[in-house]
Amino acid sequence: MTTRYLLLNYQPVDGGPGPEEWGEQHELWSAYDRALKEAGVFVANEGLGRPEVATTVRVRGGKREIVDGPFAETKEYLAGYFVIDVPDLDAALDWAARMPASGYGSVEVRPVWAATRSAGDWADRQGEA
Repeated sequence: MTTRYLLLNYQPVDGGPGPEEWGEQHELWSAYDRALKEAGVFVANEGLGRPEVATTVRVRGGKREIVDGPFAETKEYLAGYFVIDVPDLDAALDWAARMPASGYGSVEVRPVWAATRSAGDWADRQGEA
């Protein structure tokens, strides 16, 4: 049995690869994507726009509030994600460590819960590591 994991790719707001490194980074990311697919664990991947093009929506007191930009100022931003289907957390962590961003940003790993799970099952699993 396998589990789907979400690998959240966080990039530094300041720092990280500069324009002179983009060619090399493209090669590294292409190789990573290819390796996931060749291993048969790839499910999905999307990149996201930078925080300055984000719009944040909140509903307070029944009224919708819209704010241009991210909700919070941080040193890293969510730049994209991969969904992989692997045997266990150790395998997901191995793939996270191989992601090029792990060398200059960070990769958060979370299990993906199927929408068919009951609310009780979801609550029971929140404390699992």
